[in-house]
Amino acid sequence: MRKTLIVLAFTALTSCTTYKQLTVQSSESVKQLKYLHTYTVPFNLQYKETTVGGLSSIDYDEKSDMYYLVCDDRSAINPARYYAAKIKIGQQKIDTVIFTNRYFMLDQGGKTYPGIKENPFRVPDPEGMRYIPAGRNLVWSSEGERSFRANDTILNNPAIYLINKAGMWKDSFRLPANLIMSAEEKGPRQNGVLEGMSFTNDFRFLMTNVEEPLYEDGPRAAPERNQAMIRFFEFDTKTKKPTRQFAYELEPVAHLPNPANAYYINGVPEFLYIGNDQLIVLERSYSTGRIPCTIRIFLADYKQATDVASLGSLKNRNAYKPMKKTLLLNMDQLGIFTDNIEGITLGPILPNGNRSVILVSDNNFSPTQQSQFLLLELITEKKGR
Repeated sequence: MRKTLIVLAFTALTSCTTYKQLTVQSSESVKQLKYLHTYTVPFNLQYKETTVGGLSSIDYDEKSDMYYLVCDDRSAINPARYYAAKIKIGQQKIDTVIFTNRYFMLDQGGKTYPGIKENPFRVPDPEGMRYIPAGRNLVWSSEGERSFRANDTILNNPAIYLINKAGMWKDSFRLPANLIMSAEEKGPRQNGVLEGMSFTNDFRFLMTNVEEPLYEDGPRAAPERNQAMIRFFEFDTKTKKPTRQFAYELEPVAHLPNPANAYYINGVPEFLYIGNDQLIVLERSYSTGRIPCTIRIFLADYKQATDVASLGSLKNRNAYKPMKKTLLLNMDQLGIFTDNIEGITLGPILPNGNRSVILVSDNNFSPTQQSQFLLLELITEKKGR
């Protein structure tokens, strides 16, 4: 019995490193991304007594041919939740998206999370989610809150939670000090915190990012290039503790707002680790006066990037080396409508032998926006060619 318990304990500790996820082969390099097709889910689709929308991440489990999608409903319409779905891909197009289950994410006490009217200090803001096949667990991130109201100040720290497939809380990751919310202009900006996440190919580390620069790291992205730097954070999946941080420079906002003093943004809502210290990074730009978002997709490499975990600020550009980045696709050039794209995953092999990439958009539960699934083809070539 004692030997059995030891074996089980060892298996639990090492299971994350025995399952290989989808990545690009080390002998190949990414050449380009090719757009193939868009599938749109009907607005306000009802499924298992919930409204489908706010889809902010997507992850694919090849073994079960299942997709997992987190919903960023802050327990306002229905309790915070995620969906499982099947995506049927035909000849270079998505034939249909079929939702197969709905799971409520539960807090440490086993209860669904409250909405803002119930308890504004415990409201979640789900943004990122990834699946761990070796334990049938998932990790998801909450963006937190930083708001100032007449009667109180709400400072909800961002969070990364480990849950089982049924949505039950199992553990949480320990955040570095620069991810703690502050009433001062220090740390994360409101609604610009933990957005994307992805595991390294052995599940040994979890990476996540802030959508916009921390206050101490410099300005938000603007219509002109201004060295807007965000951070990517690495966590050890065994200890749940932070390890390294890397800098990444945002592109300028793609279009001028109309009117000129209106709202605009460019940030990173999601990324995907594809092996060999490389990421596929989504940058999403929006400017008032335009309906579509500008989606630019980059290949980022952090092999030679500086670990900036010890740097209190990224304003001194000479003190570190950021990730190297190369543009793969600017979706403005496709002549299609692109909404609020927030999720990316590697999908199944296409009939021509290339790997598919699937994007998903968050419609913000708005009738003027769409829940889109976009099918892309990842084209690689042998290194040295």
